[in-house]
Amino acid sequence: MSPFRGTNGIAFGPDGRLHVAEYLSGRISAVDLATGEIEVIVPIDSVVQSPDDLAFGADGSMYVADLVPGRVWRRAPLGEYTLVSDEVKAPNGITCVGDRLFVNEMRPGGRLFELFPDGGEPVVLATDLAIGNAMQAGPDGHLYYPHMLTGEVHRISPDGGTPELVADGLHSPVAVRFDREGALLILTTGAEGEITRISPTGRRHVLTTGVFGLDNAAVDDDNRLYVSSFASGGIAEVYPDGRIRQIVPQGLVGPYGVAVDSGGVVHAADHYRVAGDQTVAFTHGVAADQDRLHTTSQYGEVRTDGKVRTKGLRCPLGIAVRDDVLVIAETGAGRIIAIDADDTVTVVADGFHEPVDVAFDAEQRCYVSDEQGVHRVEDGRPVPIAEGLVAPQGLAVRDDELFVVEAGRHRLLAVDLTTGAIRTEAENLALGPLETVPRALVVHGMPGCPRGFAGLAVAPDGTLHVSGDGAVLRIP
Repeated sequence: MSPFRGTNGIAFGPDGRLHVAEYLSGRISAVDLATGEIEVIVPIDSVVQSPDDLAFGADGSMYVADLVPGRVWRRAPLGEYTLVSDEVKAPNGITCVGDRLFVNEMRPGGRLFELFPDGGEPVVLATDLAIGNAMQAGPDGHLYYPHMLTGEVHRISPDGGTPELVADGLHSPVAVRFDREGALLILTTGAEGEITRISPTGRRHVLTTGVFGLDNAAVDDDNRLYVSSFASGGIAEVYPDGRIRQIVPQGLVGPYGVAVDSGGVVHAADHYRVAGDQTVAFTHGVAADQDRLHTTSQYGEVRTDGKVRTKGLRCPLGIAVRDDVLVIAETGAGRIIAIDADDTVTVVADGFHEPVDVAFDAEQRCYVSDEQGVHRVEDGRPVPIAEGLVAPQGLAVRDDELFVVEAGRHRLLAVDLTTGAIRTEAENLALGPLETVPRALVVHGMPGCPRGFAGLAVAPDGTLHVSGDGAVLRIP
């Protein structure tokens, strides 16, 4: 289990510690690489919502790219926050060159700016970036930055001019760094965890680290290389031959929905992927049906074994299988929908506030968790069967009982489907926060999951599985 829910931008601070941005958790921490001790520097209740990259100025100030709301912040050495700019769309790559600050945009057609923390209009240095990301000034004084979509690295003078192509033929380059020997290091996001090293003479060498979802890198004064992973968190040192030493362990970034297949294998929807899979595929809900796996995505998609069944939904979350039909809680639309074998979408029920999960009993009756209660669907409308709950989320049926994760009270409830009696099955569950950074995606007009989601599943042997805070909990 990792203390981080995915690790993104990393940079050494004036105190010598490695500072780590967590996009999903909305916080920044400092890691003592000698001891592994971690201190939260920017907590989740600060003005920063979704830090994706960071850099330090000459005076020790920390500059933060706050991706989702589109803001760039300065955190002074004494902890005071100042808004540098809210004119950058999807700010991500950020770097300081002496007293100068540069930021690029993580979007097609993005721009590269010089920003002025003490005031002044932003200056656009480059346009048409095919999704920018982590960048750095090279030994020649130029700014080097990736184009993730086209697999290229470009450079430009910090004073402007025409960008130059430096390297191409890369697979989704996510970060550009330089080591102490002046070699260019280019991180890519694939399952192999490749880092392309280009020496000052132009010789290429590829390191294969095996770190899935590489995100960023930092080099210390002794030329040791450290990397982060957006998909599995942790901090690792990379040796010259590609071997790694894990300093902060990897772990789950969620998880959200959970399912157990007929063979007893647990599948956790872990935001960027189904846990264990080495393919980036955004997932929040998951259901297992014989040898098939069905998932929902924060980007409005429903997939079966990776194949898109439908898209354009408003934050689909919980998913269940009834015969050959997928039934989904479309949270953002306040309704329950069904997708048949021909991928035709129909509305099963509406009139909900924010439905989160769905489940079926032995008689194929549909149950839905909503903001404050659990409902049974009758004639296309919700009928309450358990009210006054605080954030009921994951649902599952075992025999004649409906189990509900009451996330707001960190407990698991059982509802007798015959008598309606409610009992507590488990308490003090280690669940994730109710409010998560993805809610900001909705607030700022980007698709995303509007709340944390503690999933629930029943295994073939009857044991219950709850997605918790960085882990899946098994309840006999």
